[in-house]
Amino acid sequence: MSASNLPANPFFASPEQRVALARQRFFEDGLRPSGMVSEAVLQSWSRCLRHHADPDKPAVFEPVTPSRVHSVLRANRELLEAAADEMERLRLTLSGTSGTAMLTDAQGVIIGSTFTQARSHERLMPVSTRIGVNLAEEVIGTNAPGITARTGQASVVMGGEHFFGNVQVMHCAAAPIRDVRGQVAGVLDLSSEGIPFGFDAASVVAHYAAEIENRLLLAQSGEHLVARMQISPALLDTPMAALLGITGDGRIDWLNGAAARLLGAGTSAGGGLGLPVEDHLGLPLVALRGLSSTDTPRPLRLPNGLTLWLRLEWRVRDGHPRVHAIAPAPLAAPAAEPAAAAITLRETERQAVVRVLAECGGNVSKAARALRVSRGLIYRHLKAADD
Repeated sequence: MSASNLPANPFFASPEQRVALARQRFFEDGLRPSGMVSEAVLQSWSRCLRHHADPDKPAVFEPVTPSRVHSVLRANRELLEAAADEMERLRLTLSGTSGTAMLTDAQGVIIGSTFTQARSHERLMPVSTRIGVNLAEEVIGTNAPGITARTGQASVVMGGEHFFGNVQVMHCAAAPIRDVRGQVAGVLDLSSEGIPFGFDAASVVAHYAAEIENRLLLAQSGEHLVARMQISPALLDTPMAALLGITGDGRIDWLNGAAARLLGAGTSAGGGLGLPVEDHLGLPLVALRGLSSTDTPRPLRLPNGLTLWLRLEWRVRDGHPRVHAIAPAPLAAPAAEPAAAAITLRETERQAVVRVLAECGGNVSKAARALRVSRGLIYRHLKAADD
């Protein structure tokens, strides 16, 4: 049957029938069943066919040696430390469900799992959740952590959408965890064998993956001014917080996905890297660094017009943050009065320069080094104050 003869909107008694028909059209008829399964699954099926000729053969979960376990845990120590608390919380969250959480490295190799004991109906879980098992597409075909490790995108794969027949009893949802370079550092996955999720697994795994990612970003920050931002101050200490790492020369060194979206820097954590922070926050580094220490979040209007609540943390190499906050002065200037806004910004910079200069005993060179600006900038601010 040609593609033109296929019904445009077929009706199905169940999702299982829809997936079964999609498999038939794809694997037997050589047709692309667009709209019947997700595009991510279709692309994964295509990739898997290049590695595995027969989807009816069972996937093989390789034996894991002690040396491999030791190697993979050692290589991912930083990610494991960042995920430790969240994996324990996930264990409690999932304790009354059929779900198991697994953490993999960037290649899809399991480095953590909440699995403890098999239920009576579970056959794959005891072998597929072991530390060191490789869940990559190339090994066990289409599955959520395998797709996410390869594409860097969140994914959901249910039942018959899995490539190999023996894995089609599984239901899984996965989300990526990125590092300070915007690269996938690991994948968090929720899986259930034989029993479909009775909740939105994609939302749950996204929530926990975001928290692990935020912890990892902070752990990987050496000397950064870290901005926490959100539309409500109540969200600044949640997985929804937008995080931005600022270097000593005033550039964006890293940002999480929430920050990229709020700043209009793209949809991934890699967008906006290397750009001057002033381009996105509307304030130069001298204004950010020179403000007094406080843990009280303050509002800030961004150049894109969005007003966010902002709190700053100076991350030092010993891991202890010092907290700063943005004063609300820039917000006081209406967007329709650019001249007034410029005066307010200059006044904010001048106050920062005067304060740091006083702390340095009037030594201009020392103050310039502390603020990481030129001596000329300090002299100009002092001259303006005298005028």
